[in-house]
Amino acid sequence: MARKADFARVRKVGLAIPGLEEGKAWNGPCLKANKKIAACMATHRSVEPGTLVVVVGEDVRDELIEGDPDVYYIKDHYVPWPTVLVRLELIDDVALRDLLMMAARYRSTTAAKAAGTRRR
Repeated sequence: MARKADFARVRKVGLAIPGLEEGKAWNGPCLKANKKIAACMATHRSVEPGTLVVVVGEDVRDELIEGDPDVYYIKDHYVPWPTVLVRLELIDDVALRDLLMMAARYRSTTAAKAAGTRRR
């Protein structure tokens, strides 16, 4: 079954998750958590069409790619960032929701750590 590989699908799934809200990044829509990008469509020329970038952390990224390299991948441009690339046409809505929940949790955790290191 072909799945939509566009941001409308990501928006529909993501906005049902507490803590995620719609925003803008690189002239396109994104989902944000704690005012930080959690997911957006990939725009770098190295990625395949219909690819979503999701911020999950390096450890989770490696586990996802190892567990399902048909769905998850990485390109050199994205290696320095705590992101994973997702072939939207190959991920179902349940797995997409779980992935976006991980992104929201990751952004909440990193925001809490940053707040804890600020001087008062």
